Amino acid sequence: MLELIGTLVFAYSGLVVARRKEMDFIGSYSAAFLSAFGGGTLRDLLLDRHPLYWIAHPEQLVIVFVVCVIGSLLLRHMPIRVDGAVLQLADALGLGVFSAAGAALALQSGAPALPAILMGVLTATAGGVLRDVICAEVPQVFRRRSQLYVTCTFTGAALLVVLRIFGVEADAAAAACVVATVLFRLAAIRFDLQLPF
Repeated sequence: MLELIGTLVFAYSGLVVARRKEMDFIGSYSAAFLSAFGGGTLRDLLLDRHPLYWIAHPEQLVIVFVVCVIGSLLLRHMPIRVDGAVLQLADALGLGVFSAAGAALALQSGAPALPAILMGVLTATAGGVLRDVICAEVPQVFRRRSQLYVTCTFTGAALLVVLRIFGVEADAAAAACVVATVLFRLAAIRFDLQLPF
């Protein structure tokens, strides 16, 4: 359920950015797809995991399509702010879920600690980078003066890996990763936490 929420939120963020760029439905769907599945696809390719997540779960493609159809209608008749509190909370939750999934899958594939952490970061953030690139924007996570985002995923994924090294059960470690990432991200939003350089 949490992974579905993350997919929905990231797909919607792709749709919103594409609509702001006045893209048509195909462009919007492409941005939504990349936002929702880009990080997981790169993770699966780098870890040589087959089939890719969205190929193994084709219903997710339909879900993203439905998000685009409904979201397009809502944005046309009743614009919804992408930075609203509810959407920020859902985005933070998706960030935590994808961080945990990426790091856990990397560990299962036999990756050492640091690459596993980076796979968590990649899974959670690469989709947004790809979305911004096709929308001709500097990726939000790379902009100066932006609130902490990648740092939150790195912290959560690192916590998962450390807990697993010390023998903590996989589900408990994943839950800790999600909670830590979400709380850190919400704190970054609330207190405008940024990198000092």
